[in-house]
Amino acid sequence: MSVFHIARRVILQVLRDRRTIALLIIVPLIIASIVGVSIPDRGVLDYIAPALLAVLILFFGFLISGISVLRERSQGTMERLLAAPLSRMDIVAGYLLGFLAFALLQTLIIFFYMVYVLDLNYRGDLWQILIFEVLIGIMAVCLGTFCSVFARNEFQIMQFIPMVIVPQIFLCGVLWPVEQMPEYLQWIGKVLPLYYGAEGIRRMMLLGESLLDIGREIGILAAYAIGLLVLAAATLRRGTAV
Repeated sequence: MSVFHIARRVILQVLRDRRTIALLIIVPLIIASIVGVSIPDRGVLDYIAPALLAVLILFFGFLISGISVLRERSQGTMERLLAAPLSRMDIVAGYLLGFLAFALLQTLIIFFYMVYVLDLNYRGDLWQILIFEVLIGIMAVCLGTFCSVFARNEFQIMQFIPMVIVPQIFLCGVLWPVEQMPEYLQWIGKVLPLYYGAEGIRRMMLLGESLLDIGREIGILAAYAIGLLVLAAATLRRGTAV
């Protein structure tokens, strides 16, 4: 039950910050609106939007988990949890569940806004698409939690964005087909998690494939999430003092 107690505390703490809640809701809508207005060709938008959904889920999931865990450390909450009779895996899993609730909220907001407001066309079962998006969100939260261990302030967390997030955006195929990139960039792109997130959600929304059809993408994203979760727990003690 300790995992759920930590998750509950994280959720309540974020809910008390009205500005954060407002930003969690408004910022994704603004970005999605800009994309919808700036791409008048519906065919191009339908092709780009699935990969863009994966990018936004990764970006916001990384940001909220990374900054929030860093605040927990700077306020001394993390040290108190580490002093309690809890394993580091319990602590990291509790934070994962708490932040995942907000990552899921943003995922639903972005998806339904793009589908019903921007009139984005898609194929496949809606519930299967959402399940895959949740998996991307889990991986994003694990990545943000892991990176936060190595940051001492929020500025350093922001520096991880051009180091960890931006390269994945350029190499996942959202701006340019991966197949048309130089071969060495294709190899680099194929070891990054966002490539499989964008590929999986694109196949589901454009080709109507099911979760069973994208088993490779699901397996790789799940492996990344588990690996990052274990690494975050293993290195958590190193990040307790800011």
